[in-house]
Amino acid sequence: MVAAGLPLPNMQLIDTHTHLYLKQFDHDRAAMLERARAVGVYRFYLPAIDSETHEAMLKMEADFPDECAAMMGVHPCSVNGDWEKEVNLAADWLKKRPFAAVGEIGFDFYWDKTFTAQQYEAFHAQIELALQYKLPIVIHTRNAMEETLAVVRNYISRGLRGIFHCFSGNAKQAMQIADLGFLLGIGGVVTYKNAGLAQSLANVPLSNLVLETDAPYLTPVPFRGKRNESSYLQYVVAKLAEVYGKSEEEIATITTSNALSLFKPV
Repeated sequence: MVAAGLPLPNMQLIDTHTHLYLKQFDHDRAAMLERARAVGVYRFYLPAIDSETHEAMLKMEADFPDECAAMMGVHPCSVNGDWEKEVNLAADWLKKRPFAAVGEIGFDFYWDKTFTAQQYEAFHAQIELALQYKLPIVIHTRNAMEETLAVVRNYISRGLRGIFHCFSGNAKQAMQIADLGFLLGIGGVVTYKNAGLAQSLANVPLSNLVLETDAPYLTPVPFRGKRNESSYLQYVVAKLAEVYGKSEEEIATITTSNALSLFKPV
């Protein structure tokens, strides 16, 4: 096993959820990507937020077409009384060109529940878009795991698939997600001593996990509190190797295979 912080030899890693197009990377984007490549990260999936950031996201995909793949959707925190306008814009984009997934979409009841009804409508509408275009969904759920699971269960028979991004729930919820055939996106939270995520994963097969950073957010230990970036995926790999009693190479191979099985080439 390679010590965390050192390059991971002969490994191929996929960051399935990273906002590398945001302004936090404007001053060192190329160098940041080079650091990620140096530790084996060769593919970056870019989740959409809303129409204010679509241009930046699509530009990054265009600038690095062999490495970056964009998703399309409306983040629940961008859902308000005018939610249909944003969802219709996302739908228009899905008509124009291929995307890797519909995401990130879902529920966020942490900051404000003013638009709860609208979040439900937007989530259902975007799931329908994913089914229409035969795409996976990438789910954002915060303070709303049970509500999210209830919605997703209604669509499993229609072939819905995807990722519960930034999973940080309990062991029961982790197994419920796995039983639905969904993947759990595991990032820096697994390195947080008091998060309890490692224990929640105890019975979840590695075949249900993918790696992510959610950069620039949720930076793993030992850089917690600083800007996250895709090269820090190595610390997530090291922690998962410890949790599962596997080598880092095995963690990389299995999670990369899981991601490739979910996302169609764009």
